[in-house]
Amino acid sequence: MLIHLHSQATTTPKVRAAIQASDEPASVLAERYGTTEQTVYKWRHRDSVEDRSHTPHRLQTTLTPAQEAVAVALRKTLLISLDDLLAVVREFLNPNVSRSGLDRCLRRHGVGNLRDLKAKAPRPKHSGFKAYEPGYIHIDVKYLPQMADETSRRYLFVAIDRATRWVFIRVFKAKTAANARRFLRDLERTCPMRIRTVLTDNGKEFTDRLFGLRKRAATGEHEFDILCEALDIEHRLTPPKSPQTNGMVERFNGRIEEVLQSHHFRSGEELEATLHRYVWLYNQQLPQSALGSKTPLQTMKDWHKLKPELFKKKPYYLPGYDTYAPASRARTAPGHRARHQRPQKRHHPYSSPSGPGSAMRAQFAVAYPVARSARRWDRQALSIECP
Repeated sequence: MLIHLHSQATTTPKVRAAIQASDEPASVLAERYGTTEQTVYKWRHRDSVEDRSHTPHRLQTTLTPAQEAVAVALRKTLLISLDDLLAVVREFLNPNVSRSGLDRCLRRHGVGNLRDLKAKAPRPKHSGFKAYEPGYIHIDVKYLPQMADETSRRYLFVAIDRATRWVFIRVFKAKTAANARRFLRDLERTCPMRIRTVLTDNGKEFTDRLFGLRKRAATGEHEFDILCEALDIEHRLTPPKSPQTNGMVERFNGRIEEVLQSHHFRSGEELEATLHRYVWLYNQQLPQSALGSKTPLQTMKDWHKLKPELFKKKPYYLPGYDTYAPASRARTAPGHRARHQRPQKRHHPYSSPSGPGSAMRAQFAVAYPVARSARRWDRQALSIECP
């Protein structure tokens, strides 16, 4: 049982009940319980053992109840600030009212906070992304901070698949149509899926569409559009001034910004290596709630089992793309092998010292020590909530 006593109380509810039930003189009870005779008399004349409220029965206010009702009505109707209401009350109701007194009056009547009285406009509900099969790619460009060893800032091209959340990045020195074309070419070569659609904003690196004072629809003669047509890829553009349409890649850019803010980079090479390391962690190690607590690569492998026709090669738990032909095994007869002959070991291109993945493996050989030394960043990157 929780007992509420005021700070100056010298008795407890149990002592008060004993005083009310006793017929002994007040002096004896006061000496026994360590209190005064006046306290004994007070509790003998009460029916309960709880403390009474110390709030006065009638508040000494400047405004009369009728004037308070008018002030509260003005507050609710006009939604004016405390200072403006004070000027009105002093002019038409009572010139002696103080600012603090009017504020206490409004609080007593529940209209002290003006923001709670204003009707809040309903926030528009944003529907989730429409479900698509693998091959619908969001593309965007993000500025990178300029490092000490750089003469200008660089640009990060980011692509993310809507169905699997698989991410692909490249860093370029300029945000040009030629680099956008190179990025799409590298993406098409690396991505295990057949890219059917790409969604970009209206940047000059992606389209020649104009809006605003000078309006012009996309002509299809832009370098990026020409490559999309050659690769049989549909190029869609977001509506003007609607970045939320490309919100999936925008959210991933927010993750990249968290990485940039949580680590100090000494050079542009270290920055780029760390970004590639994070994308590798994102694709292969970070489960996401939108994917049923699976990683993007595991989701891609599940889609490959379900609909292999959407893929042009089998996804692996390794970076890069598959361009090697399996080594043929020497056979003495169909279905037989000589006793002294051992089966030829198949080297994956990214495990072979001279395979086509050696350059990519060397890149991650640089990225891994950088990320390993930044243990604080590694923990933060692994603890980032998935979209």
